[in-house]
Amino acid sequence: MVAVRLRLSLLLFPLLVLTVKLGAQDTTRIDYACPAADVDRFGLTCSEDEPCDVFLELASAEGVGSTIFAAGNLHTVTTTLYGVLLVSGDGGKTWTEPNPRIEGAALDQVQFPDFQHGWASGVVEEPLARDPFFLTTTDGGKTWRRRPLFNETHYGSIQQFWFDSAKSGQLIFERSEGPASVFEIYETTNGGDSWTIAEAAPKNSKLAKAPAKDSATWRVRTDAASKTNRIERRNAPGSWDVVASFPVRAGVCK
Repeated sequence: MVAVRLRLSLLLFPLLVLTVKLGAQDTTRIDYACPAADVDRFGLTCSEDEPCDVFLELASAEGVGSTIFAAGNLHTVTTTLYGVLLVSGDGGKTWTEPNPRIEGAALDQVQFPDFQHGWASGVVEEPLARDPFFLTTTDGGKTWRRRPLFNETHYGSIQQFWFDSAKSGQLIFERSEGPASVFEIYETTNGGDSWTIAEAAPKNSKLAKAPAKDSATWRVRTDAASKTNRIERRNAPGSWDVVASFPVRAGVCK
């Protein structure tokens, strides 16, 4: 059954994405065809007269040698549809999706502390943010495995995480199971196999001096003029080069 589902996912979401040239800028399209099953699955109120645009939102990027990873999601104005993970092995010229899109979820931060071990944080968004998880890889991003943060349902999301090595890491979880949100810091010493809570406090407390969510070298920005998501690499202090560009609009549901 698992193998059948994987083959169907690859048919619905091709691994190869299309690169087109718009003026002087190469733009990579992440297409979404919006099958009728998705309209029903997500309860979309779309029609020929009132179609629903679908947008690509990239949240973060990370580079490992000449390989670049980016994490984000596909969504309408009101509904998160799929979490999306992208990889380029040629410095941003061409892109593929190394993992099937994740239904009703969004991917946020991606980090590689070395060339083999990587993590991408995610959360189920529909109908409320809950059940945070990681996509993890131990082979440089060739294959990924989904690992839940908790064994039971928790409402909230991973706000930030960072690994100092393949084994040692921390994360900040924003728990929202009540009228007031709470920040919780968790630690792992076994590469995320298990997490132990280290501290908890109200949302406005300073639990830890966390590293910046953007890496020192890579960042994602939305360019309003061209209506694109841009992955940029630091060239010098205060200077960034665009290495890849993705149209914000990915498709339409009718």
